[in-house]
Amino acid sequence: QVQVVESGGGLVQPGGSLRLSCAASGNIYNIDVMGWYRQAPGKQRELVATFTSSGMKEYGDSVKGRFTLSKDDDKNTMHLQMTSLKPEDTAVYYCHVALRWGMANYWGQGTQVTVSS
Repeated sequence: QVQVVESGGGLVQPGGSLRLSCAASGNIYNIDVMGWYRQAPGKQRELVATFTSSGMKEYGDSVKGRFTLSKDDDKNTMHLQMTSLKPEDTAVYYCHVALRWGMANYWGQGTQVTVSS
C-alpha cells in the first residue's frame, strides 16, 4: 500500500512557473514508476511526465522542453518544475505511482494548477 500526496499547485500568470511535489509513503521500496498526469475539464487524463521502469524520463509532447522531472534518491519524493506555463496547462495534476510486483497503481487526490491572467 502506498499513499500519495501532491502539493504546490496554485494560480500563476501565463509565462510563469510552478513547482509541484509528490510525497509517497508506505511501501515505497517497491515503487517501479512514478509520474504526473493531468486532467482538464472536458478532456481525458493525459500523461505529463513520468519516470519509467528503466529510470528514464518520459514527457508528454505538450510539455516537452518546459517541464522537468526530478526526484530524491529513495524515490519517495518527486518534483515537477513547470516553466513557461500556458493557459492550456490549466488542470488538476495527479501524482501516479505503480509498484513492481503486480503493477498496482496509486493516485493522489490531485492539486489544481490554474494559468490565467
